[in-house]
Amino acid sequence: MITHHCLHPSVSKPSLSFLSSSSPPFLQHLSFLPTSPSITKPVLVHSVKPLHVKCSSTNPTSQSHPDHAPPISTLKIAIIGFGNYGQFLAKTLVSQGHIVLAHSRSDYSHVAKKLGVSFFLNPHDLCEQHPEVILLSTSIISTEQVLRSLPLQRLKRSTLFVDVLSVKEFARNLLLDSLPPDFDIICSHPMFGPQSAKQSWKDLFFVYEKVRIGNEFSRVQRCEQFLGIFQSEGCKMVEMSCQEHDKLAAGSQFMTHTVGRVLDMLGLESTPINTKGYETLLDLVENTCRDSFDLYYGLFLYNKSALEMVERLDLAFDALRNELFGRLHHVVRKQLFENGEKVKSVHDSSYQNGAASAFSSNALRYQDVTIPYEFKGKISGSVDDNSKLKVAIVGFGNFGQFLAKTLARQGHSVLAYSRTDYRDAAQKLGVSFFSDANDLCEEHPEVILLCTSILSTEKVLKSMPFQRLKRSTLFVDVLSVKEFPRNLFLQHLPPEFDILCTHPMFGPESGKNGWNELPFVFDKVRIGNDERRVARCNSFLDIFAREGCRMVEMTCAEHDWHAAGSQFITHTMGRVLEKLQLESTPINTKGYETLLKLVENTAGDSFELYYGLFMYNVNAMEQLERMDFAFESLKKQLFSRLHGVLRKELFGDSEKLEVLQEKSVRKNGAALSSSPESVKIS
Repeated sequence: MITHHCLHPSVSKPSLSFLSSSSPPFLQHLSFLPTSPSITKPVLVHSVKPLHVKCSSTNPTSQSHPDHAPPISTLKIAIIGFGNYGQFLAKTLVSQGHIVLAHSRSDYSHVAKKLGVSFFLNPHDLCEQHPEVILLSTSIISTEQVLRSLPLQRLKRSTLFVDVLSVKEFARNLLLDSLPPDFDIICSHPMFGPQSAKQSWKDLFFVYEKVRIGNEFSRVQRCEQFLGIFQSEGCKMVEMSCQEHDKLAAGSQFMTHTVGRVLDMLGLESTPINTKGYETLLDLVENTCRDSFDLYYGLFLYNKSALEMVERLDLAFDALRNELFGRLHHVVRKQLFENGEKVKSVHDSSYQNGAASAFSSNALRYQDVTIPYEFKGKISGSVDDNSKLKVAIVGFGNFGQFLAKTLARQGHSVLAYSRTDYRDAAQKLGVSFFSDANDLCEEHPEVILLCTSILSTEKVLKSMPFQRLKRSTLFVDVLSVKEFPRNLFLQHLPPEFDILCTHPMFGPESGKNGWNELPFVFDKVRIGNDERRVARCNSFLDIFAREGCRMVEMTCAEHDWHAAGSQFITHTMGRVLEKLQLESTPINTKGYETLLKLVENTAGDSFELYYGLFMYNVNAMEQLERMDFAFESLKKQLFSRLHGVLRKELFGDSEKLEVLQEKSVRKNGAALSSSPESVKIS
């Protein structure tokens, strides 16, 4: 029996379903726990159907002047919680001419003065000013404590309370439970902040529900005036119930923050060969990790739909990993039993001789990132006759045709061969198509450009009639992994053939509007010293330089190390999210739009391409394990904090717990175990 450290079964993970079971009475007020017994059901990876909501946007003719002339009727608004977000809102409120008051536990009087805001350290003093609107801008976790500490009796009856929390059912229930029945309530969520709205609020979502508004004309008018603050700034106004909001937000906002934090734990860094998809992941990490963990934890704790999303993400990642390992297991079995060949090692069979030695790949991790050499080619519109090449494309599918279009336009002579008959497509592109590899090779092309899939490359290469080619023919590949084709070429090509390993880090979709500034990575693996052969290699590279590509020269080992941490991570996250069947919602954030775009881009590639990135890059397995570890670590953070909440409900403050421990010691004559199960409450 042959074993390998990569071919292990998934470690069983503790179920999260305990949070869905019935809870003791003292825990029933927590929003994520049902108040009645329920049967735990398995969580399926499925999508949430979009809900119907009422949306409106500002008519261009009604938008406020850039100078923000004072509105017809000003409001006296008291902001409770004058941190970053409270100050962010205050700036616009003041610019619109409203009277703004503020209270916070921290002394922000100097900041308030600069903004034209009246600051009060004592909430009694603030409430005695009789503001028309109380705008709660506290953190999710502190909102209940702050609300219950306000001297509501000092406010006018019918005061309008508004919250701006990222979760809505919790806020709605809290306001209904804590406020006198004659107070008005709006639950709102401006789905933007100081960073995403630093230019303007135009076209950004403002979600709200009129939870309780009195029938009097003045109260209805006050409600509309408050909403008009955001509408006049160009916000997209979306009216929906708090329940609808939280269901959609769990699938968009919470998912976005979760993915961002998982990626942050991986310590992603910019590489010399960033793809557009990887750039979006880096932006996502930067945007989500500016927010505190308390905010993220609040999204989890106070949105009852968030737990299901954690379960679904967990299941999706496991499903993808099992799919990869299932395919890998099939390859190993084929090597063992179908070919009847002895397997030198499972490592060799797994990577098809495409992996560099462990020493070389590990050594890269401890080196500083090499500054890549950038090829300086002439960026000209035409090619002189001396630079024109006869290029034979082997594998004339989508990518082969994509490259052929540019080669033919530049004036090169292009031939093509493929097992599938593409003669019609070739004719339209001005390419000579051959259905027999012998006929193609007898045309003596100067360059053989392999555009096959990763999985079929070895088979195609071995089937080529090398004897019909000119000696010193240049072989070029365009695979997404580089050590595998490098070793394959060196092993199977005659020693007099030249070898150039390349990776155009773009395709028909990302390169449809041109190749300018898109990275083209290459390694001159074996180029003869003859001046003609050197010139031929440079002429081929110049094809991409002329199109404006960013030419990056690096070794195949360096490429695969960077690609495993960027390209493979990008495709993995895209495919995990694809299994969740994410859909656009009426309240998409910019971060969620990034995830949807990522899914769209990666799902367009075949699973064979993704599997090839995993199978033929020696670093991919480590990255997969790191992603798994990062997700498990994030869950541990969430549930450790949750455990603290539950312990507080069980034991109250630490002094009460110590009293219980001391009583137990006296009674039993032994120290009490630190395990929560050992604490007995009479």
